[in-house]
Amino acid sequence: MGRSHELQIQAANIDLDRIGEAQGYVIDAQYLSGADKDAGSVEPKQYKLAEDNRTILIPQPSNDPNDPLNWSTVRKHVTLFIISATAFLPDYGSATGAVTLIPQAEEWHMTPDTVNHSQVGNVFMLGAGGILVVILSAYIGRLPVLFWFTFIAFLTAIWCAAATSFESFMAARILNGFFSTVAQGGGLMFIKDIFFFHEHARKINIWASFFILSPYLGPLLAAFMITTQKWEIPFWIYTLETGLCLIAIMLFMDETYYDRRIPVEEQPVRKSRILRLIGWEQLHSRHLRSTFPQAVMRPIAAILKLPVFLAAFYYFLTFAWVVGINTTLSIFVTPLYDFGPKQIGFFYFTPIVAVLLAEAIGHWIHDFIFQVYTNRHKGRFEPEARLCANWIATPFMLAGLTLLGFCLEKEYHYMLTALAWGLYVFGIMITTVGVNAYVLDSYPEGSGEVASWVNFARTTGGFIISYFQVRWATRKGPEQSFGVQAAICGVAFAILLVLQFYGKRLRAWNGPLKFKTN
Repeated sequence: MGRSHELQIQAANIDLDRIGEAQGYVIDAQYLSGADKDAGSVEPKQYKLAEDNRTILIPQPSNDPNDPLNWSTVRKHVTLFIISATAFLPDYGSATGAVTLIPQAEEWHMTPDTVNHSQVGNVFMLGAGGILVVILSAYIGRLPVLFWFTFIAFLTAIWCAAATSFESFMAARILNGFFSTVAQGGGLMFIKDIFFFHEHARKINIWASFFILSPYLGPLLAAFMITTQKWEIPFWIYTLETGLCLIAIMLFMDETYYDRRIPVEEQPVRKSRILRLIGWEQLHSRHLRSTFPQAVMRPIAAILKLPVFLAAFYYFLTFAWVVGINTTLSIFVTPLYDFGPKQIGFFYFTPIVAVLLAEAIGHWIHDFIFQVYTNRHKGRFEPEARLCANWIATPFMLAGLTLLGFCLEKEYHYMLTALAWGLYVFGIMITTVGVNAYVLDSYPEGSGEVASWVNFARTTGGFIISYFQVRWATRKGPEQSFGVQAAICGVAFAILLVLQFYGKRLRAWNGPLKFKTN
């Protein structure tokens, strides 16, 4: 009994994340014996397994009930839902502003293009805020950053709805974008904290579906509202949604950071969830986390890893057109099909359906790729296999962008235009999960940092394209502009080929992140 307990402790102390990052993740227990030099004398049966008694739990949970990996299934999924719902907010609020431009321009006697400056500033801050989120989370803790950022996002949402001048509205929008991005820029931290390796893709799929869906649901609802209501109403609805997420965080969320390298008896004592919510309890264990200079350097160290940079750059080149299309498509379809606000609202059902289909199908695609790869490689899984999903997604993106250009240029039926838009959105949803899962598996100790750079690439691409999308299409024609966008997506696929064939060597050459805390 003593020998068995000793081996279980030894197994728990082995960092299977670090081994998997360097050598490939051994998932199936029957292949573990002799697979890793670092496993020492630990027998496969000493590792904690999933309910199928075969899948190795990575990372190995401790025996502490406070370890988030030991939380109940219900508690984990309530946490996931709150994080996903909070991640839904920033793009929802940002895209809502794209629909209210015209009534705001009329009220403030300005051009819609000038009012759009508040939209552009908001989009940029969605990425910039995510970098600060992961820095503060490494320094203070996950929960207080989530709470305080959401609290400030709630206040600035009220400010957006109550603004009486463009200057006031623009300031509110920029600040709201910066603080509302907390669960979008740092969402992978929470998923990594509470779920095991073999669960990641499915949970990322759920989380990503919320923030991919949100920029379409916002304009849809806002378009219907402004047909009978003032432009402030959509922002009051957004404020209500932010408030509900804030209440959920206050009632149900807890600190998910847990360092398993610290023995259970030496773990910081958890006294009050309220004190952890505001960050007071975490201050007493500050010495166990990164110093502020260390926390600041974490995102820099992450982007200097070539696989992270290449994955983020690929996502930058493929996702930029999502924001560009979303913020400008109404400008094209209004004169082309004689659409009013209500028709534009109905038109937004297309990408919503596409996201829901991609979420449902992706739920199985990523698991299928996982199972096939591990079966063919004796229970071992490499992070580069996550990118196989992008082979499925890329044809949809290329076909969607190309067809969309033809539809707007040749004045095809609006149903065909809707189909083209849906194809592209379907592809980008699959792509989003594949890229996030890849960077997480490649550098699991930097879950927040790698996610923040992927989020930054996504929003920066949208920020840039918003400036010239309309003028580009007007000057060169939609067929050429969207054709070039499809070509860029096609060329960007070469980056994935580099990662798939040389990613493991690049990771070995760059080395691990070696953070003080994971």
